[in-house]
Amino acid sequence: MTGGGRGNVRAKLYMPTLVAIQYNPAIREFYRRLLKAGKTKMIAVTACMRKMLTILNVMVARKEYWNSELYA
Repeated sequence: MTGGGRGNVRAKLYMPTLVAIQYNPAIREFYRRLLKAGKTKMIAVTACMRKMLTILNVMVARKEYWNSELYA
């Protein structure tokens, strides 16, 4: 069970992550790869949330927009 970290951030990332899993090819492929590796769906969603947060932090630091070729 995961409960550590910033609950406020987790709560705000959950729904956008579910949308990204459906519509963003990079996040969708990452999610499917985790499921294929035997991870549970919630663990895979949580990993996608972390991946999205990492990507967003890099984008803010570099002051750039989403580029699917860089973040695949």
